[in-house]
Amino acid sequence: MTISLPSKPVQQVDQRPGYPRGEQLKRDIAVTVDGTPTDFTLTARASELAVRDTLLTVRSRLLAEGVSDETSGSVELAMAEALNNIVEHAYATGESRDIMLKVSIKPDRLCFLLCDGGAPLPGLCLPQGKLPDPSGPRDDLPEGGFGWFLIRDLAERVAYERRDGMNHLTLEFLRAAP
Repeated sequence: MTISLPSKPVQQVDQRPGYPRGEQLKRDIAVTVDGTPTDFTLTARASELAVRDTLLTVRSRLLAEGVSDETSGSVELAMAEALNNIVEHAYATGESRDIMLKVSIKPDRLCFLLCDGGAPLPGLCLPQGKLPDPSGPRDDLPEGGFGWFLIRDLAERVAYERRDGMNHLTLEFLRAAP
């Protein structure tokens, strides 16, 4: 199966609460949603603003389908780490590209497939996601590098594959009762 991402973004103009009256936030992001409430695909530009909008869309859809606030929060945190990794690392050269997210809300689990055309993971393998040794001085702890630990800790299943020049990251979560 070959997955292709749209090459042209949709330009959106959004009015956001908290912005001065009448000021609009103009963004060059394609946060498009296709599908049903329980099986849908989002396509977004690889940018910090698009990640935020994608997370808001996913969380609101999960809550609308009766997924608990706690589970929705865990999904949001893991997805934020994964999406930001794509923006910061896969598309590190600054090119403006797309991320596709397929979501399937099932009675017992939540399935997410993230696809991007950025750089592959080093060694074509998922990072271990180990926490650094906390027994040393606090100043020696790294500022970053905790994302893969969080993703692995929060998700029931994590899988990565590089296929047809695309990264495919699968995250699955158990769906807790509301």
